[in-house]
Amino acid sequence: MIRHRPHGSGHPYAETEDQRVPARPADGEPVELRVRASANAVAVVCEWAADGAPPVELPLTRRDTGASAGAGADGGHLAAAQARATRAAAGSWAVRTPALRAGHRYAYRFRATTAGGATRTGRWFEVSAASWSDDGGKLDVTGADRIVPGSVRWLSDGDGPLRARFELALGPEEHVVGFGERFDAVDQRGRELDAVVFEQYKAQGRHGRTYLPMPFAMVVGSADSHGAASWGWHVRTSRRTWYDVAASTPGRILVEAEVGRNGELGVRFHDGDAPADVLRGFLDEVGRPTELPPWVFRLWASGNEWNTQERVLAEMDRHREHGIPVGALVIEAWSDESTFTAFRGAEYEPSEEPHRLADYAFPPDGPWPDPKGMVDELHRRDIKVLLWQIPLQKTRPHPRHQAAVDAGQLVERGYGVREPDGRPYRNRGWWFPLALMPDLSSQEVRDWWTAKRRYLVEEVGVDGFKTDGGEHAWGHDLRYADGRDGAEGNGLFPVHYARAFGDLLRSCGKAPVTFSRAGFAGSQPHGAFWAGDEDSTWEAFRSSIRAGITASACGIVYWGWDLAGFSGEVPGAELYLRAAGAAAFMPIMQYHSEFNHHRAPLRDRTPWNVAARTGDERVIPVFRRLAELRERLVPYLVEQARTAVGGGAPLMRGLFFDHPRDPRVWRYPLQYKLGDALLVTPVTEPGISEISVYLPDGEWVDVWTGHDLPGGREVTLPAELDRPPVTCEKAHWTRLAEVFTDLPKAHQARC
Repeated sequence: MIRHRPHGSGHPYAETEDQRVPARPADGEPVELRVRASANAVAVVCEWAADGAPPVELPLTRRDTGASAGAGADGGHLAAAQARATRAAAGSWAVRTPALRAGHRYAYRFRATTAGGATRTGRWFEVSAASWSDDGGKLDVTGADRIVPGSVRWLSDGDGPLRARFELALGPEEHVVGFGERFDAVDQRGRELDAVVFEQYKAQGRHGRTYLPMPFAMVVGSADSHGAASWGWHVRTSRRTWYDVAASTPGRILVEAEVGRNGELGVRFHDGDAPADVLRGFLDEVGRPTELPPWVFRLWASGNEWNTQERVLAEMDRHREHGIPVGALVIEAWSDESTFTAFRGAEYEPSEEPHRLADYAFPPDGPWPDPKGMVDELHRRDIKVLLWQIPLQKTRPHPRHQAAVDAGQLVERGYGVREPDGRPYRNRGWWFPLALMPDLSSQEVRDWWTAKRRYLVEEVGVDGFKTDGGEHAWGHDLRYADGRDGAEGNGLFPVHYARAFGDLLRSCGKAPVTFSRAGFAGSQPHGAFWAGDEDSTWEAFRSSIRAGITASACGIVYWGWDLAGFSGEVPGAELYLRAAGAAAFMPIMQYHSEFNHHRAPLRDRTPWNVAARTGDERVIPVFRRLAELRERLVPYLVEQARTAVGGGAPLMRGLFFDHPRDPRVWRYPLQYKLGDALLVTPVTEPGISEISVYLPDGEWVDVWTGHDLPGGREVTLPAELDRPPVTCEKAHWTRLAEVFTDLPKAHQARC
């Protein structure tokens, strides 16, 4: 009859209709207590007691449960639809308490009365107010201590420490980059942000949220800086952290971090003559990237509606017909989507033991009549194959056949992430709600989960996995097999997830090619990443470039995005080709499209579909030329990735990495280097025929004309669709000139 969860669903950015607000009140602050009560409840009362005194009664009032209630509280995330449906299905009641005072303890419970006079009383909850003080925990600092003296503070309630806070000094000409993959800005100076793994479905830059946060940033100085040219810090925690980067107080970075009840927090400072030195120190802590094979640098192709063997091969045939080279195929819609281990339409008997290929029968008239034959054929065409995965065991609709066996094993063996009371955690997010989640912090569970997929690698021959959706762990009090609670373990879930599939691939003699969108500090050694879900807009294009530059600044070497976006209407020809031109000069070049219920016209992001939808005859020849150029770049990308993996500067990097003392580079935040030689200037606005490019000190060459360009100034370069504005450091031009010469000119490629 009554439901109250003090911390709500665990959604980091939205409140629920059954929680305490705020969940952890401060000294002198009242709280709003919310409950959901059954529809026949006519009255709800809170019994509120302070310090063991007899309780007083606080009547609750019914809250507005209309469709607009709480609208926008979660920033437009698709969970809003789920939240509104939940509010409509159950009554919400609330009451505001008297102000809480530090040093006192409060207890409360709820009593509901029905129209018939029946009553139901819930259990007691406790809460105490928190306050900041100069002590209460231990801050362990390593490296050159840059914490402002006297700035360390501790937030504690009646049960012990909750958070730590400290300040760092920031010079007037210093810039701050990092915090993981960030879509809103490259330089975070003047901004407030946090670091928590979250699935912000589209518009990440607008909301300042990310799938791939890290509690690490570097400070890049100017020629006037004192001491080290660059320095950085790593808050050594997997708990949530917050940052005010000179937004509230000029010249100060405020860092705040959740702590465990033991009150311990570690901070490591790194100094260096260049940002690469700072990054190298951070990677020595969390793990260096693993070198991946050359094929990852070829074009990747994908479409969420390629859900049959016939369709997959037809799309690859179209690549061949149009002369567009492709190196990797991601098949998303391959599985039955209840087990994510069996091809859709396969006939087999359920088993508690992992299946082998011989256990399956593939009907000739089914969607996948010969998966191994398909993969073998794609390999003959020099195309590698990745299959889509999610780290959940679906329970809706009620699992049957093999899904029932897998769900039963997960529950009976205790292999799932758990609630505080030991029950299996059920996914609280909007995507696959109520699904079970394997506890991949456990080696035993990782082995069990991946053993069910081993035949896909060993026998079918797939080359990697798209490890999608690592953001489903919500709740600070979840329990993991490695001893962590949710506050400490949720952020590490995507790290364990990619690691599990990388280990599977290695054990089968394959390179550990995983393709993830979620991660945290420690994700660097585990495969490749992409920027997640976005619409086909110029705004999303710009956000994705920032994401690539900032992810690389935190040690992500293999990174890409769904070029020109994957969702919504098909992009216009200009956006599509500008995005393809930029992606040709990024670590991963790939296109992908969202599921559209197979409605016509198609929303595939293939060049031929974009050409057909837009009627622009430039699309295919220009895209072909860019894909051919990409093929030529592979040896260079392999060489430069090896350098990055070995401790050098990132493969894709902002200009500040190579020119940290040049204050002018910050005026061009979307320009970046690709390796040591190439400087890329993406065209991110429509209707551009020429573009201003900043060339740092040195000598440069226009890769399309071979003309010398002196550095230390801004120049204007042509911006043709099939010739993205790219320059090369002159010292490298001799060895790279042939990449750009004798490349067939695309017809009608001019804007």
